Parts: sequence; structure tokens; C-alpha cells
Amino acid sequence: MLGVKPSLAALLAPLLAASALVLPTAPATAAAPVADRAAWQPRAATYPGTVTRTDLAIPMSDGTVLRGDLVLPAKADGTAVDKRLPVIVTITAYNKSSGSVSGGLTGSAPDYLVERGYAHLTVDARGTGSSEGQWGAFSRREDKDAGEIVEWAHSRKRPWSDGRIGMNGPSYLGMSQIFAAGARPAGLKAIFPQVPAADVYRDVVASGGQVDVGFIPLWLGLVTGTGVIPPAVTATDPESGFGALIDHLSAVGTFTLPLLLDAVAGGDSAYDGKFYRDRSPGRVINRVTVPTFLVGGEFDIFQRGTPLLFENLQRRGVPTKMIIGPWDHLEGSSAADIDRAGYGTLDELQLRWFDRYVRGVKDASLDTDIPPITYYEQGSGHWTKAQHWMGKQHAESFRLTGSAAAGGGIGRLTQGRVVAGKAYVPPVPVSGLCTRSTNQWTAGLPEAALADLPCWSDNAPNDKTGVVFQTDPLTKALRLRGPINARLYTSSLSGDGMLSVSVSDVAPNGKVTRLTGGWQVVSQRALDRSRTRFLDGQVLQPFHPFTQASKKPLANGQVAPVDVEVFPTAAKIAKGHRLRIAIQSFDVPHLLPSVPDLPSTLTGLTIHNSATYPSVLTIPGL
Repeated sequence: MLGVKPSLAALLAPLLAASALVLPTAPATAAAPVADRAAWQPRAATYPGTVTRTDLAIPMSDGTVLRGDLVLPAKADGTAVDKRLPVIVTITAYNKSSGSVSGGLTGSAPDYLVERGYAHLTVDARGTGSSEGQWGAFSRREDKDAGEIVEWAHSRKRPWSDGRIGMNGPSYLGMSQIFAAGARPAGLKAIFPQVPAADVYRDVVASGGQVDVGFIPLWLGLVTGTGVIPPAVTATDPESGFGALIDHLSAVGTFTLPLLLDAVAGGDSAYDGKFYRDRSPGRVINRVTVPTFLVGGEFDIFQRGTPLLFENLQRRGVPTKMIIGPWDHLEGSSAADIDRAGYGTLDELQLRWFDRYVRGVKDASLDTDIPPITYYEQGSGHWTKAQHWMGKQHAESFRLTGSAAAGGGIGRLTQGRVVAGKAYVPPVPVSGLCTRSTNQWTAGLPEAALADLPCWSDNAPNDKTGVVFQTDPLTKALRLRGPINARLYTSSLSGDGMLSVSVSDVAPNGKVTRLTGGWQVVSQRALDRSRTRFLDGQVLQPFHPFTQASKKPLANGQVAPVDVEVFPTAAKIAKGHRLRIAIQSFDVPHLLPSVPDLPSTLTGLTIHNSATYPSVLTIPGL
């Protein structure tokens, strides 16, 4: 059984706690009713326990030695079974020995699968944990490592492996699976990524073009904190252990810190380019052909990316399924409430998936029991099922009409006649400070610590720091699923600034439930139409280049359309409720402008709406 050595736990827990990275997993953001349980039942354990072999040496093609812990089924006498088994591989950047003190980001314990006849290999990524080398966060070399690790586990030289490989794990561990599958290593049969990204720049690093100072420093701190723990292998292989530690310490000064400082300073790291494309699973997803089961969260940091991965796989005919629940990153990583979707616990789902696609056991009811998509619908609280992420949706457009003012002068959203108006969005540097956005973009840590704060569930106070447009009470329910676009005609005294948009459901009692959000730097409004998604001729999911070359501030007095990509969700806004869009110029602590761009964010923005300037919110109606 994978556990934390007492001495390591004592070292690691204070390190992570100091970075506010170790908090108990919070309950699901919304109380989701349990769907009807499928008829399939999991098989019983084959073995009474497990046994672990630590720090196996896994040589890479460049001579760097990675280290892995192998968990095998144990017989009644506590010794490992002597037979070849299918192997589940997990690649982590969070130190394979960290166990539960890493905040749940190391994935689920392997015992359930191992006791049912699998071996489980957890490997520290290059430059992390006990592995040699310098960490590069999904560098091309690390991607190559992922495929080589699978092939090493597949080899007949491993007396415990029958050559059939599956992969599992959340977050970084989920993305590693996609890079491994993209390498098409021999033996890989299926993967089970939880909360993976597709495009790391747009999904998390700089949503809308400003730097994510909420999650990224926490994440870099987690990897760095777990990486500077003296490797456990030092006791048995001092040369490898001490060499790994020196490499890990060096990476802090050569990769982690320079990357963060360059982004904040407005350098190349603040813009999209080869660095982020190399590190995005979307770069290799076209090469993934193995069956893939995805888990995502509506309030996850990769809320945008996970559905895009699913769509690509399904479009190419790869067996794939996706469950998305009302979860933030920690909740999606633990998947503690995934049984509410109606198909069993995470362990049971993985067992069923791997039995079918790794072991090759027939499962005639798998596809009838579990549809391609199961998604929690906000508002109704129901788990909904669909064959396609974007299927029968139609564009529902709501025009901004009339004027609005910060602090309470509410404008209207309408599908009827438009009255010309303006709305000045003041620069309020605390906008977003206590909202679902705060919790989402710090991976769910605030709500885990302060679950009772009303601002997690009611966005009304924050909306007063910007301007608001909303519909009259709906005469019939409005359902939607997918990405949203807000096209806002904007002017700015400085020529720049950021539009922070939230889309919400307003109840008759005035409670404002934030459904989702989106962000866009005005000077980065250039639209790549070839990569933009349209629905019924309307922009639904804009794609902006976010390069230094595409940056173009507004001219003095210029009013220009700015398409704000609002991240995808599913919701039912009930009859009598209102659909709302709120617009601010900050989203703290999620995003902050780079130092050179800071002055241009302090003048505020003006939103225009008229026949000449048709500002509009477009949703994918069902």
C-alpha cells in the first residue's frame, strides 16, 4: 500500500501547509441528487492485500533515471503474488511519496484495483520526487518520458507485467496520460484522465490574456515544495538521490522562478506561443487513439479544456466518455462525489473501464449504462445525459439595452427592441475577491477552509463593483449547455483594460448564482475566425491569438467589438428567474495585469449598446 513515510510526512506537511496547499477536500459545491444506479456491479477483490516495492529505477533514453513505486497484490502471508498482471501507470509531479498530504492531487490509492488483479506503478516525473533531472512542466522531453515509462512497464523484462497497460490520475497526472497516449507506446490500452487541460495558456495560465496569479503560483509552489524534499532513494542510492536533489533545487532558479517573474513583467511568458503549445495536451490529442474516460468540473480550473478533449476524441471515433459534476479542482481530483452521477464510485468506474479495455473483458451493457456525456445541470440539480457535447443547441442571443451604472443601476437583456445606452465599468481592484471565481481559480482551497461564507453562493455583492444587464423574469425555463460568448462594444481612455464577465441566474428573491465566467484583455481582441466556433452564424466560442504581434490597443475615442469567451457550463434557468451578465474590469485574486499593462487598467471601460454597437450575449440554448 502506498503510504507516507513518517519522516517524509513530517517534512512535507509544513512545507505545503505554508503555501496554503494542504486543506481537506470540501463537499461538492452543490448538493447533487444521486442518479439511478446502473445495473452493473463491481467484482469482489481477488487478493487480501497489497505490497509495495519502492524507488524502482526506470532509465530514460537520455540516461536520466526516473523512480517509481510498484504496488502488487499480496497473498495471505503478505508476500507479493508471483505472476504477470496488467499494469496501471500514474506519472506525478507531486512526489509519489507525498500521499494524502498533497491535498488529493496525487490521485486515488491503488489498493482497490490492485486487490482485483492489477499492478500499479507510480512514477515521479523528471526533476520531481526521487527522479533525476530538472523539471520542465510537460516539456517535449517530459512528454517523451511518458511514452518511455509505459513501454518500460510493458516490456517482458518486467516479471510482474503482462504487457497490458492502463493509466489513471487527476490534474497533472491526467495530462501526463494524454501525452503518453499521444506517443502511442506499445501496450497502452486505455486511460482515465481526471480534470485535464487542453490548452494551458487559455485554460489556466492567462485566461483572457492576463496572468493567473491565483492558481499558478500555488501550483508551482506545490511542485517546488515536494521537489526539494530529500529523495527517499538517497538512503539506497546516494549518488542518484543527491544528484536528483541538486537538479531539483537548480530548477527553482532556472525554470520556476524565471517563468513566473517573466510573465508578471510582461515578457514572452505573458503571451501565447511555442512554450505553451508544447505543454498543451491539445497539441497531441489528434494522436490519441486509446479509449479515454474523462472527468471534469464545472468550477474546475480546466473547465474550458476537458470538453474540448472529449469532442476531439469523439469526433475521431475513439471510445470516450465524460462525466462533469459541480466540482472545483480539488473535488474533481478526488472525485469523491462521482457516484452521484449514478454509475458508481471512482474506483468502480476505473475497474469497469480497465476491465473492459485493458483486460479485454466483455461488457455488453457498458455503453447503454453510461452514455458519452453525463453532466450536472445547474439550476435544476439534475444529472443530464447526452450523446454529444454540442448537438442540438441553437444560438439564443440577448442584446444589451439601455444604460447601467455601477452600484445598482441595472440595464436590461432583451430579445426585442433595443434602446441605445452606455455603461461605465469602473476600475475596482477588489472585484472578484470573494466569489465562486476566487474559489475556482485557487483550486477550491478557500471554500474548503471557509465553507460557510455566503459569497461563494451569492454573487450579488460582487456584481455591484461593475455593471449589470439582466432579462425580465423568464416566462419559460431556459436551458443551455456549452460555451458562451459576450460581444461587448467597448471604448477605453487608456486604449486597454480587461473585461471580466460573469453569467448568472437571478432568483426571484434576488440571490445571484454565478454559473460561469469569462475574461478578455481589450488590446488582445483580435479574432482568429478559422479557430472560432460559430452557432447559427453567431460567434459562440471565440479564439484569440494572444501574441505580442496581435496586441492592438484602442485608438482615442475608438469603439470596437470585443468577444469575451465565457467558459462552458450547463444550466437550467427556471421560469420566473432572470438571466444576468455582470461586467467588471478586475477579477482578483484570479487575474492581474502584467506590470507594464497595469496603468492602462486603471482608467476603466465603457460598454456601448445601440443599433450601431450591438452588444450581445449569445448562449447555446437547448
